[in-house]
Amino acid sequence: MSAALVSLQVGVPRIVHQDGQEVSTGIFKSPVAGRVRMRHLNLDGDQQADLTVHGGQDKAVYAYPSEHYPFWKKELPGVDLPWGSFGENLTTSGLLEGGVFLGDRYTIGTAEVVVTQPRLPCFKLNLKFGRDDMIKRFLHCGRTGFYFRVLREGEVGAGDEIVRVHQDENRVSVTDVLNLYVHGLDSGDVRERALRVPYLSASWREELSGQG
Repeated sequence: MSAALVSLQVGVPRIVHQDGQEVSTGIFKSPVAGRVRMRHLNLDGDQQADLTVHGGQDKAVYAYPSEHYPFWKKELPGVDLPWGSFGENLTTSGLLEGGVFLGDRYTIGTAEVVVTQPRLPCFKLNLKFGRDDMIKRFLHCGRTGFYFRVLREGEVGAGDEIVRVHQDENRVSVTDVLNLYVHGLDSGDVRERALRVPYLSASWREELSGQG
């Protein structure tokens, strides 16, 4: 099945209020028409609010499968869910967590990216949806999406084909490493194989090394 970029979103941090406190968050993204420059740290027009937990080279661009939206529309009846609702930069088709491997490289437009880790949501996902259970539901359903590191800067836009140009030989899927993290399932030596992936993000490398 071919993969494609369905929608492209960017956003700058905004202030929202939670329990009387001001919180800066970049989770609110809006679709962009036309083509956008994908750079080593983000897309043009996009910013992360808290660089201690978001952004950086390992988490430059966040992708989320469009195939998960019907699931969430059933789970969250009455909630408007336009593309970008989960804070993703790239809403994709044809790329699901079970078939996307850490270290896989893809071309999108004239850019090249590599998969570095699943997304672990922070409290701002709860904040965006006004629910205390979104983080738990997001993680436990396994529909988290994944982060890309940008290997080659380039122009991207909705409708671009996403082509896998290299499949990592360790074959650790995003689902595999999520199951290890969330449920402690290490079938087929997932932890050991994940640590062999050159492009595994630094934070996940530290996390998985600590489980040894």
